[in-house]
Amino acid sequence: MNRAAVLSSLLAIFIVATTPLFAKEVVIVTSFPKELFETYKKAFEAKNPGTKVIINSKQTNAGVTYIRETKTRPEADIFWVSAPDAFQTLKADGLLDKYSPPKEIMSRIPAKIGTFPIHDPDGSYFGFAVSGYGLMWNKNYMQAHKLPAPKEWVDLANSRYYGHTVISAPSRSGTTHLTVEVILQAYGWDKGWALLLNSGGNMGAITERSFGVPEAVNSGQYGIGVVIDFFGLSAIASGQPVDFAYPSLTSVVPASVGIVKGGPNPESAKAFVNYLLGEAGQMVLFSPEIARLPVIPELYAKGPKNYPNPFTMKLGGLDFNNRLSSGRRDVVNSLYDHIITFRHRELKEAWGTIYRAEEAIARGKGKDLAQARNLVAEARKLASQAPINDKKASDKDVVGAFKSKSGLKAELETEWEKLARANYAKAKELAEKAAGLAR
Repeated sequence: MNRAAVLSSLLAIFIVATTPLFAKEVVIVTSFPKELFETYKKAFEAKNPGTKVIINSKQTNAGVTYIRETKTRPEADIFWVSAPDAFQTLKADGLLDKYSPPKEIMSRIPAKIGTFPIHDPDGSYFGFAVSGYGLMWNKNYMQAHKLPAPKEWVDLANSRYYGHTVISAPSRSGTTHLTVEVILQAYGWDKGWALLLNSGGNMGAITERSFGVPEAVNSGQYGIGVVIDFFGLSAIASGQPVDFAYPSLTSVVPASVGIVKGGPNPESAKAFVNYLLGEAGQMVLFSPEIARLPVIPELYAKGPKNYPNPFTMKLGGLDFNNRLSSGRRDVVNSLYDHIITFRHRELKEAWGTIYRAEEAIARGKGKDLAQARNLVAEARKLASQAPINDKKASDKDVVGAFKSKSGLKAELETEWEKLARANYAKAKELAEKAAGLAR
C-alpha cells in the first residue's frame, strides 16, 4: 500500500473514532418528574437513533425565567410542562416558534377538551396530555385518624383536617399555581382567597416542589394532598394505599409542549413534538409510572381497564380562563407566598386558636356566648382577608411591576406581609378572648 493510501486509511479511522455517537441533540426544559422524562428519553432515542435527548429539569416558573433570560442566545429546543398559562406567557413574550405537525397526527386529536383548546390555535404549543387537578389521600392514614375522604376544595377548610393536609407553594409549582387559579376562578377572588387562607392554615406543611406532596401522602406523613391527577393515578397504579378525586369545580386542561424560538436544534425539536403527539408517544402515557391522559380519544380502548377517560367522563365544572390566569400569574404567586407560604406558622396558629375557641363555644359553659361568637366571626374574617382585590391584581402597572421586579413590587410585598402579620396576630388574640368567655 502506498503512503497516500496509508494516510487515507488512518484518516478514515481517526474520523470514525472521533465522531460522536449522537450526531443530533434535542435540549428539553421540563418540570416533569424523572419517571416521566426518563421514560420518554429512552423511547424517543430508540425511535430516533443518533439523536440524544438532554434534559434540563426546572420547576415551571424557573423554566419560564430561564427561557426569558437566554432569549438572545437560546440554549433549549423544547419547553415541556403541565401549566398552560406558562405557555401563554412565553407566547406573549414571543419566545415560542410556530409549527405545523403532520396532518395525519393532528387529525386524530380533537380541537378541545370540554371548552378548552387542546392546542394553541396559532401553533405556538401543543397539548400532548390532558390534566385535571384534585385531591389524593392515604387510605390507611384516614382510617387511623378516623377522617372521611375529601371530595371538594371547600373540604380543605374543615377544622377536622387541621394539620393533616399538604400542598406545594404555587411559586414553586406550575400545577399548584393552576390549582390556586382554579379555586379563585371557581369561587371568585374574595371567597377564593378566604378558602385558600383557611385551607392554608390547615396545612401541616407547604412543600418547595410539587413532588413533595405525593411523597408525603404515599408515605403516610400527611393524609391529604393537593395534586395534579397523574400523581394520584400513578400512585394508585403502583399499588400505593391511596385514592384520588376530582372536585366538582375543577378544570381539565392540556399539558403541553412548545418549540423554543431560535433553539439550536429545530429539526430535532419538531421530531420530538411529532413523537409526543403520535400514537407511539401517546401510548407511553398509560405506563404505570406516568399514568397520564392521552389526547387521542380512540387510544383509551387500548389502555388499562377502568382507566379514566376525560373525553367521556363528566369532569371539569369550570371554564378555565387561561388569559386571566396568565396575566396575573406573578402577582398571584407572590401574594400566596407573602400571606400564606412565608407566614404559614402565624396563619396556622391563628386558625388553630379559632378552632379551639369554636369548640369551647360549642360546649357552651360560659355566660357570654353571643359575644364569644362575634369575636370568633371577626377572627375568621381577619384570617381570611386578601390584601388586594382582583382588579388591582390584574392592573397593568401592578402586573408590569412583578415582571420587571420594580420598586412597586417590593413595596406591595412588604405591605402584604405587614397586613398578614397584623391580621393573624389580631385573629389569634380575638379567638383567645372568645375561648375565655366561653369557658
